[in-house]
Amino acid sequence: MTDWTALATRSRRARQTRLGVLTLFLTLVSIPVAVPYIWMVMIAFTARRGMAETGTLWPALLVIVAGLAVYGLVLWRSGRERTALVAGALTGLGLGLVLLGNDLHLNNFRFMVNANIIEDLKGQATAGGQFPWVWEAFFNSLILAGSQTIIVVTVSTLAAYYLSRFSFRGRSAFLQSLLVLQAFPAITLVIPIFLIVFWVGLLNTLYAPILVLTALELPFFIFIMKGFFDAVPWDIEMSAMTDGASRRQAFWMVVLPQVRVGMIAIGVFAFIKGWEEYVFVNGLRTGNSYWVMSTYLYYVRQDVMGVDYGMVAAVAVLYVLPALVLYLFCQKYLTQMTLGGVKG
Repeated sequence: MTDWTALATRSRRARQTRLGVLTLFLTLVSIPVAVPYIWMVMIAFTARRGMAETGTLWPALLVIVAGLAVYGLVLWRSGRERTALVAGALTGLGLGLVLLGNDLHLNNFRFMVNANIIEDLKGQATAGGQFPWVWEAFFNSLILAGSQTIIVVTVSTLAAYYLSRFSFRGRSAFLQSLLVLQAFPAITLVIPIFLIVFWVGLLNTLYAPILVLTALELPFFIFIMKGFFDAVPWDIEMSAMTDGASRRQAFWMVVLPQVRVGMIAIGVFAFIKGWEEYVFVNGLRTGNSYWVMSTYLYYVRQDVMGVDYGMVAAVAVLYVLPALVLYLFCQKYLTQMTLGGVKG
């Protein structure tokens, strides 16, 4: 007689073992990428007197390794990802408070409540000084990234739908040009773009980087969205129109929900691109007409009298936070990008 219970137990244990080994492997290969970010966070919360001390890095790595080890162990034993995540987070938090409790402080984040702290540190005049408050740069970055994202998602979705559903003269050449435009480095266009922006009167305004980044990113995102629309069967749209829906109603109520994953994905990538942009943001302004987080971070870390590494790391943590939060909320959609339209 075949012992089906024993076979099921062995199969379950083998699956959990493979999952544990895979988790361990992915953890090990991600360490070189994670360590710089871990060190940045530790400097932001532990550095004193502007120094970047390395003494807290090793306890921080121990905290991360312990948390990941507990996460992998619980996942291997129980197979419940949420339980493993909570156990790993609590382990890391508790061990971190034990090992680093006396070194943790928020003094490096004082620039968030003091509008003139950067100018005070650099010995510059605070009245009408060079550096703005960090929240001015932060909200300018939100305006830049958010506006560009809305335009990119809207235009690329509509353009990709027409390229996917309609046949017109020059369609093949247009599709080929979308790929050709991505073959040239955008940095080579800095001088021509600067001259165009100057001639149209948009120099030293946020409108210039918004429009420039949108134009540079649209070809790639249009090509991606076309793939999502191609994956939606034409029969679904035709059935909706046969039942009395207009072409516009079929698009909004039938087709568009099927490509929601693609719209969210390109929205996330467009936002991150706009949020981290420095070259065109800095190249399309003269002087200090406007500030965004990338330029703010660049000038904060420049000081011939000595750099306050703790404050630079704190600014970097604030800079990374919005993109990280957006990614965490949308990661389940990003992992579905290869699925395209409907399943099955």
